[in-house]
Amino acid sequence: MIQLNIFEEENKVEGQLVHQAVSNNNDRLLNELLSEEKYRKCINCRSGWGIPGTPLRMAASKGHLRCVQVLLAHGAEVDCLDVKAQTPLFRAVCGKYLNCVLALLRAGANPNGSLYNNCSPVLTAAREGDGEILKQLLKHGAEVNSRSKILLFTSSTGVSSGPLYLSAVYGHFDCFKVLLLYGADPNYNCTDPKLLPKIKQPKTVLEMCLRHGCGVEYIQLLIDFGANVYLPTLIIEKSTKQNEAVELLLQERGNACGLLINFSLHIFFSVLLTLDKEL
Repeated sequence: MIQLNIFEEENKVEGQLVHQAVSNNNDRLLNELLSEEKYRKCINCRSGWGIPGTPLRMAASKGHLRCVQVLLAHGAEVDCLDVKAQTPLFRAVCGKYLNCVLALLRAGANPNGSLYNNCSPVLTAAREGDGEILKQLLKHGAEVNSRSKILLFTSSTGVSSGPLYLSAVYGHFDCFKVLLLYGADPNYNCTDPKLLPKIKQPKTVLEMCLRHGCGVEYIQLLIDFGANVYLPTLIIEKSTKQNEAVELLLQERGNACGLLINFSLHIFFSVLLTLDKEL
C-alpha cells in the first residue's frame, strides 16, 4: 500500500490529466495520453474527491462509453475496486448505463461484482427495476439467488433481501419474471447451504408478496414456476387487502393436479430460456 501511494504521488500530474480527460468525456485526448507510457502507467491510479477511484470507475459512473472503451483497449483493470469495494460494472449498473454495462461485461467484468461489497449488480438492477440490465447480467452468468458474502453469515436479512424479493417489494414485475426465467428459487430465492440455516424464520417469497400487497400476478407466476404453496404460514389479518391472491393460493393448495401443471410449465419456460440464450 505504501509503494502504491508513493507511485501515485510521483505520477500525480499525469494521473490528474488522465482523470480530467475522462471527467470531460474527451475520449480523443484520453487515447492520445494513453498512447504514451508515462500516462499509461497511471491507468489504474486512484484519485478524486470523496471516494477516490480509477479512471475506469469514473467513466463507468458517468456513463462515458467511449472513455470506457478507450481505457479497456489500453489495458485498464476491469474489476478494480474503490474503497467501498465497488467495481466499475457496479457503478455502471447504479447509473443505469446499459451500453457501459455491456462493454464491461464483454471485457470480462465479473457480473457478480465484488465479494467484499454487501450489494451486487443484480441486487441493484432488481431494486431499481432495470429489466434489460438485469437480463444482460444474468446472460453473462450472474448469480440469480442470494449468496453468502464475507461477514454476512449472521445477517438476519440475507435471504429476504434477495433479488426476487426486492423486485417484488418494489413492484418491478418485469424483473420478477426475468429472475424466475433465469432460475431464481421461487421459495426462498436462496440455495446457499451456508446462508439459509442462519435465518431463524426465513420468509418465503410467497409470504413476502402477500405481506407487501403485491398483485395476484406475482402469486400466479410463483405458482407457475413451482413455488411450494404449503410453505407459507398463512395468517390473514383484517387489514389484508389480498383477498384475490389469498384465494388463489388456497385454491392451488386444494388443486390435486397443480403439481403436474407446474412441472409442465417449468419445462416450457426452461425451453424458452434456452432459445432466448441462443438468439
